[in-house]
Amino acid sequence: MSGLRKFVMQGNLVELAVAFVMAAAFGTVVKAFVAVIMSLIGKIGGQPNFDDITPGGVPIGVFITALVGFVILAVIVYFFVVKPYEAAKERSGTAHPKATGAEIVLLTEIRDSLRARD
Repeated sequence: MSGLRKFVMQGNLVELAVAFVMAAAFGTVVKAFVAVIMSLIGKIGGQPNFDDITPGGVPIGVFITALVGFVILAVIVYFFVVKPYEAAKERSGTAHPKATGAEIVLLTEIRDSLRARD
């Protein structure tokens, strides 16, 4: 039993579990938002469901519907999650600063020195 406790408490297992739960909840929110966007597209340009398109009996419409939903989802995640997160990281100063030329030279020397020891 102590081995199990040690396994659960080591590393980032609890943080990973929390992240998984949060991602699942966030996924539900994003799917609902995509449904709203799809319905707005439907009001503007007609029904956004292409499932009935079957040229030659091949159900390509299902793929087109999924593709449109994926593109909308990717745009939403990028503009409403990734960009604000990057901006917040830059404002808070937690973004990794870019290395200067002198730092790169020093790090290269350290790397080469470590390789020479092996």
